Amino acid sequence: MMDLVIRDVDVVDGGGGPSYRADVGIERGRITTVVQEAAAAGCLRPVARRVLDAEGLVLAPGFIDMHAHSDLALLRDPDHSAKAAQGVTLEVVGQDGLSYAPVDDRTLAEVRRSITGWNGDGDDIDFTWRSVGEYLDRLDHGFDGEGIAVNAAYLVPQGTVRMLAVGWDDREATPRELDRMRQLVADGLREGAVGMSSGLTYTPGMYAKGAELTELCRVVARYGGYYCPHHRSYGAGALDAYREMVDLTREAGCPLHLAHATMNFGVNKGRGPDLLALLDEALADGADISLDTYPYTPGCTTLVAMLPSWAGEGGPEAVLARLRDEGTAERIRHHMEVVGADGCHGVPIEWDTIEISGVSDPALASYVGRTVRQSADARGETPWTTARRLLLDDGLGPTILQHVGHEENVRAIMRHRVHTGGSDGILRGAKPHPRAYGTFPQYLGRYVRELGVLSLEECVAHLTSRPAARLRLPDRGLVREGYRADLVLFDPRTVAAGSTFDAPRTLPTGIPHVLIDGRFVIEDGRRTDVLAGRAVRRSTG
Repeated sequence: MMDLVIRDVDVVDGGGGPSYRADVGIERGRITTVVQEAAAAGCLRPVARRVLDAEGLVLAPGFIDMHAHSDLALLRDPDHSAKAAQGVTLEVVGQDGLSYAPVDDRTLAEVRRSITGWNGDGDDIDFTWRSVGEYLDRLDHGFDGEGIAVNAAYLVPQGTVRMLAVGWDDREATPRELDRMRQLVADGLREGAVGMSSGLTYTPGMYAKGAELTELCRVVARYGGYYCPHHRSYGAGALDAYREMVDLTREAGCPLHLAHATMNFGVNKGRGPDLLALLDEALADGADISLDTYPYTPGCTTLVAMLPSWAGEGGPEAVLARLRDEGTAERIRHHMEVVGADGCHGVPIEWDTIEISGVSDPALASYVGRTVRQSADARGETPWTTARRLLLDDGLGPTILQHVGHEENVRAIMRHRVHTGGSDGILRGAKPHPRAYGTFPQYLGRYVRELGVLSLEECVAHLTSRPAARLRLPDRGLVREGYRADLVLFDPRTVAAGSTFDAPRTLPTGIPHVLIDGRFVIEDGRRTDVLAGRAVRRSTG
């Protein structure tokens, strides 16, 4: 007697082939039986303690969010419906080269300050860990030993590693420092991380030259991981920045996964095919490359990330000191508005595209939902004056939406055969990007059903088996006998993102059931109290 049979369901199994009707049996967290066309064949149907009639629904593997910023959210929010309600059963955290392991006491304080805009300052978190392995153990323990809302895999953050070994100086690492970074990356991979990330427009990771990154990628390759860079530019020079990542990972023999692989800003309008041609050439020559994107045009990051890299040298307190100094602040403004700061991808900043999405200090809430230019006009001052004051008053905490994307590029890139889905969802702030709550139903509702950019079978493969293959997970990402019962059931006629830019925390529709380890985390459209998520460690197979 099995635990559960999902009966008369249309299976889109993640492999990209045509859907089929089946009864699917689950026992002890695994898929034990897949009986195709059971009712029509008149065969003996599987029986279980519970039978779920899924007529009219699609059964797919649980979705894998290849780019998540839930590093602390998983530990502060047992509900975590932002992801669970989308059908996400696994998130990859430790992104963009900045996260909370490995650290010592000094770097923990620094990284908490530097990415407070992504995750909050962490005052509500008990930072009992310092190593990657200890962080993964903390995820396993979750809430009172019961686990977390969804599964999570981790990337060793190269910027944090550099913070530990080199500090915040804009210089090449010494041989001894490079050896320490190699050791930290190796330790993280041995302890279960699936690869390494970088944020090469964020300090201090952006201070690493290509040769340093290549050496660290050699370590990642040795342990069977992959490299996930937020590369040096998504604006001016974007193609050169992509090419640098392709070339250095090929030299290192390391698989490459390009984070939020967009072509943004006015200089890249219509240039999505140029990126794909670059990747196709490398793939044809044997390169191991994948990428992720979110199905929206605007981006999301922190306001301090827009500053030039030299302004970030020395860490958060040094940034604040430079902003307080009139002469230095004027140099920062000139780089941002005239030269095109590397923090803004080499493009002069357009303040009417920079919308404040969140602040740390509630007293500054009036800025949220308005562009920097709108707030400046209301105050009768220049946009830089407004932005500078906001950075100082909020302790570098503001998050932003950056309205610089191109729909034709979004569609072209999502069609590519190595594409996967990633929300890049920042969950804090009064007005977060709707991708945090809507990425996966947005793919299924808008880009499959409404626009036909992808077929349903193709789209599900992009969101399941492809990312599972990149993560080297041998028993996830497909509806197959013996695979883990991490599953989502949705109505293809109604599935849609509820989140919008005006109401970004609205949950999706048309996803009534989500299972992790064979247990319902979403049942009849509502979050249960099940905490079935655990840390997913790098496969050694």
